[in-house]
Order: sequence, then structure tokens, then C-alpha cells
Amino acid sequence: QVQLVESGGRSVGYGGSLTLSCTASGQTDLIAAWGWFRQAPGKQREGIAVFDSFRTKTYANAVKGRFTISEDSAKKILYLQMTDLRFDDTARYYCAAARRESLSRGDFDYWGQGTQVTVPD
Repeated sequence: QVQLVESGGRSVGYGGSLTLSCTASGQTDLIAAWGWFRQAPGKQREGIAVFDSFRTKTYANAVKGRFTISEDSAKKILYLQMTDLRFDDTARYYCAAARRESLSRGDFDYWGQGTQVTVPD
């Protein structure tokens, strides 16, 4: 099994920046792809930045050019650098990881508890 723990979420002013971290532990060799998702109140969860199995980065249009996903593969830490934060970036941010056999289905097998990011209006 894989455990994922997010950190770094807080309240930040409009236009501000923030970096989230996700630390993986356990059977981390099972991770073939991982990334960041978020869920705002009353909205569906959405994928916003993912490293696929080829280490290609994919971003949702809503965050492209403002957010950057990166990883420290040796330390098994995933980062999300967020800049130019907007009101609608307010959400709970989750880290998730997929096993190789789940990639074809687009499923993510392991999820963290999430960390809250709030951009007050």
C-alpha cells in the first residue's frame, strides 16, 4: 500500500503564491503516475496537474501557466507550486497516485486526506 500526506495549504491573498507538498510512503515503487486534484464546495473533484508514467506533465486549463507540478523522486515528494492565486482556486487539494495496472482506466488508487487552500474574497 501507499500512503500520501499533503501539506502546505493555508489562506493566501488574491494574487499570492503557495507551494503544496505530498509525501509518499509505504510501497512507493507501486506508483506509476501521480498528481494533484482539487474539490471546491459544491463542485466535483477535478484533476489539475499530473505526472504520467512517462513523466509528462499535464495541466488543467484552469491552472495552466499558473501552477507547476514537480517531484523529488528520491524523496518521494510531489510538489504543486501555485502562483497568481484566484478566488476560484479555493478548494481542498488532494494528492493521488496510480498503479501501473490502473493507468489504462485512468483510475487513481491511493489518495491523501487533502489540504485546504483558501483565497478569501
